[in-house]
Amino acid sequence: MLHKPGETGYKPVLMQSVNLAQKQNNWHGTFKAMASPCEVIIETDDRNEAEQIVNVVAAEAWRIEQKFSRYRDDNITFKINTSNGEVIEVDAETARLLDFSDQLFQMSDGMFDVTSGVLRKAWCFDQSDNIPGQDQIDELLPIIGWDKVSWNNPQLKLVPGMEIDLGGIGKEYAVDRCAQLVREISQACVLINLGGDIAITEARKDGAQWTIGRLSSDPSAPIGVIKLKQGALATSGDEHRFLEKGGKRYCHVLNPKTGWPVEDPPHTVSIAAPTCIEAGMLSTLALLQGKRAEEFLKAQEVPYWIN
Repeated sequence: MLHKPGETGYKPVLMQSVNLAQKQNNWHGTFKAMASPCEVIIETDDRNEAEQIVNVVAAEAWRIEQKFSRYRDDNITFKINTSNGEVIEVDAETARLLDFSDQLFQMSDGMFDVTSGVLRKAWCFDQSDNIPGQDQIDELLPIIGWDKVSWNNPQLKLVPGMEIDLGGIGKEYAVDRCAQLVREISQACVLINLGGDIAITEARKDGAQWTIGRLSSDPSAPIGVIKLKQGALATSGDEHRFLEKGGKRYCHVLNPKTGWPVEDPPHTVSIAAPTCIEAGMLSTLALLQGKRAEEFLKAQEVPYWIN
């Protein structure tokens, strides 16, 4: 049964192409968003229902990407990052993400820091051996640190030259928003996969589980499978984004206090949780623990897979 999305502010924005095909009694929708391949699997016989669902998911993923991408010059992120020390008043959705970022900063003792994205100016994790010099990193450290930010919802003030990057939570947030919108228009079981971050909207009709492969650094070689009935799954890791020099591997997860990669993190961490943003938060926090990642995960008492 279909309904119109009821959330205030819901505005479909179809900007790119969506493909839809029927496979093994399900409809599969595919599109690209957030520099990732995205997939929507819909347990229905109704093509019209499937088409509406995949369009809603794609539109919401594109909307969030458009709003929060740091690569655009027409959104709230750009406005914040070019504020040059001026106070910026943000909308309610942005404020919720900033509140969550603040919580993560406090929970992680400053290791999860949305102001640390500026370190990309020194680091490019392209699997090469191009390690930046300490002087390049030292130039950036003065404009890193959420504790230097003045955040009094809805007003934000950054140190001049400072930037924020919500990429560490944006995709997981998008997955949860897409799942919420799908639940408003359909009772079908839908699996939403935005670049490996996954949510399942409802249990399958026959109660079966979804089988999800975890990929190694070779995309054609799964290192194992995870079975989920409902909830969400998020994976963080360095299997594709790293540097290597002199036999040492440098993970793309950076310590915002030093500007250098976290020491000895796992290659990948996958977490199952009720929502994707919870799963993503825990997988990222685990990587930030470095060699203590599994000890951290055991203390959280959540299903996890580590490699």
